[in-house]
Amino acid sequence: MSSDAFARYVESAILTYAEQNIKSGRWLAENAMAQSRLEHDKLLPLGLQTPDNYLFEIRGIGDSSDFNVGTLWLAVIEKDGVRSAYIYNIEVAESYRRQGHAKRAFAALELFVLSIGLSVIGLHVFAFNSGAQALYASLGYEVTGINMQKQIQRID
Repeated sequence: MSSDAFARYVESAILTYAEQNIKSGRWLAENAMAQSRLEHDKLLPLGLQTPDNYLFEIRGIGDSSDFNVGTLWLAVIEKDGVRSAYIYNIEVAESYRRQGHAKRAFAALELFVLSIGLSVIGLHVFAFNSGAQALYASLGYEVTGINMQKQIQRID
């Protein structure tokens, strides 16, 4: 990903992540942008140069040239002494969804992950995103945990 593409990507990703956390009920709207920016700054302190982070443009193939249809952010993480790949973000532009771009990106990503010596890919998906859940399940991803919450009202 070029530095210009990264600048556009990160601003869009911060907004989208804030919106998704609001929609899921995890964050309050008034704090969401600040929280999202803080998390992105923490995870990518050096931007594109942050070690063990890989940002890709997902390219479509047209009649005469290729073009950007989305983005993918993968990081190498270590937990309990085990290194694995973690997808922090994948997004295909709405007008290009359900055309096989994400499946092609995941196939290429698996080869990349193997090439850097890893054999596990993890990711998070919001509960409201049933389309993404179906895609990931069709690609062989399995649920490893479920977070739940309940909004309660104070009775006075």
